[in-house]
Amino acid sequence: MSRKHPVVAVTGSSGAGTSTVKSAMEHIFRREGLKAQVVEGDSFHRYDRVAMKEAVAKAQAEGRTLSHFGDEGNVFDKLEELFRTYGETGLGQIRRYLHNEEEAEPYGQQPGEFTPWEEIAPGSDLLFYEGLHGGVVTDTVDVAQWVDLLVGVVPIVNLEWIQKIHRDSAERGYSAEAIVDTILRRMPDYVTCVTPQFSRTDVNFQRVPIVDTSNPFIARDIPTPDESFCVIRFRYPKKHDLGFYLNMLQGSWMSRPNTMVLPASKMGMAMEVILTPIIHDLIEKKRTAS
Repeated sequence: MSRKHPVVAVTGSSGAGTSTVKSAMEHIFRREGLKAQVVEGDSFHRYDRVAMKEAVAKAQAEGRTLSHFGDEGNVFDKLEELFRTYGETGLGQIRRYLHNEEEAEPYGQQPGEFTPWEEIAPGSDLLFYEGLHGGVVTDTVDVAQWVDLLVGVVPIVNLEWIQKIHRDSAERGYSAEAIVDTILRRMPDYVTCVTPQFSRTDVNFQRVPIVDTSNPFIARDIPTPDESFCVIRFRYPKKHDLGFYLNMLQGSWMSRPNTMVLPASKMGMAMEVILTPIIHDLIEKKRTAS
């Protein structure tokens, strides 16, 4: 962790609401006049799109698990090195994963490839990571120890599966059987590498539907924010002005001394109310340490 060069990480799987927290963070950075070095978690996958398909097929033939959730599918050592180096110097090495033709065209590369590693330009106020593994800890790496603010964004698992099934079917044309196979293949890595992070987060936002999601494999619709609650857990509640949050966020209440509940439609607003003073405090400490 660093006073001079803060590292802020949002960790959560695709579709969990990380785009909402990213938007909230962008609003905070703009209001605070901050220059953030943005890092996407996909850029720390070990394999590009073509190589990943080959590696997964080989692992399956050998009876092994390989997924983007786990250690073998990522370069966690490079991620830890980035967080540590940035905290010490404000610098480090990054690259981009090119998701589609629009992202790939300026680089003259193909979708699914990585750009070359390059040095971070000096002068950023903080590093902002969004991805699957901002707080990952394994037998060989401890990424979480270098993070100054770790935010978790996660739906309950049935809702996460519903979102994946609908997205992969509608956008990628996968069959229901193929999607279920992917979920089952990823599960050991999900349990080992992803889930434990949400016990390390400083603030955790969990979306909980209030409609029946007991069988996610036959659900016809993704529950909307109006059909969901947002459960917010504070790791250190005494560091937060919970009374202020309750006054600012209409319809919110405390279900436990460290847990707030509110309509999921207000999750973006809640993120800005809760995270703004934390970011502000990190930057004030940075300025006094300089």
